[in-house]
Amino acid sequence: MTATTETTVLRKTVQVDGISASYLTVEKDGPVVLLLHGTYWSRVWLPVLGGLAEEGLRPVAVDLPGLGRSGGELTLETATVPALADWVTRFAAALPISGPVAVAGHDIGGAIAQHLLAHDLLEITRFALVNSVLYDSWPAPHVGRFRDAGTADDVLAARRQAVTRSLAGAATERLIADYTDPWTDARVRRSWLALAGAADNRFTRDLVPALRRSTTPKLLVWGEDDTDERVEYAERFASEIPHTTLVRVPGANHIPTENAPGLIARSLADFFTA
Repeated sequence: MTATTETTVLRKTVQVDGISASYLTVEKDGPVVLLLHGTYWSRVWLPVLGGLAEEGLRPVAVDLPGLGRSGGELTLETATVPALADWVTRFAAALPISGPVAVAGHDIGGAIAQHLLAHDLLEITRFALVNSVLYDSWPAPHVGRFRDAGTADDVLAARRQAVTRSLAGAATERLIADYTDPWTDARVRRSWLALAGAADNRFTRDLVPALRRSTTPKLLVWGEDDTDERVEYAERFASEIPHTTLVRVPGANHIPTENAPGLIARSLADFFTA
């Protein structure tokens, strides 16, 4: 199945474990950049896909199972970072993506990316994080409160609040509605609850020794106004993890791709094509 969502960006599907996995891409011959989301969905990457493709890259922004436009439904067991990292490897095989790949992660998608790199689950040539969870920075309070309380009926209103804050100056009613649309589906709300319930910062803390040994080039792109995944965590990562460069994005919050799409697309493209 293929559907056009923007001028050059396509939404496509592939079967993973017998269930439809949805992803955004620009069909080009070029090095693959696998883009992972966390508590949001592939929509966070849409503003930069065209810019990446213009530099000869083939971006692939996947929706994790049960989230965004993908089918299935997450459970506490399948929503852990290691389980989702394993799913990403199966998604890559289904496309198929073989050989070297660049990876970028946002939010909890950054934890998945870190797991992929630390455990050599994909042949990652270059690695980027955009306002990602790091160390013990997560779960953010607006996510963590759903670990012990809250129901699927509470999710839509809570996500609307989080989206509005994370978009910062880019927030409009139309954009907020676009971002929150998947959570109008009860199945997606239940999956998001599972993701929140499985959020555990040991999954990033345990990766630090392997990341310190990694020689893979790394780029951090950070909206400076993020009050959950604070830039101080990115500064610490850049100082402690070898081969890491930090690009700060002034005036941007947790979804900086909407605040500064040109800057972020250029930063990522220059890094991935270096």
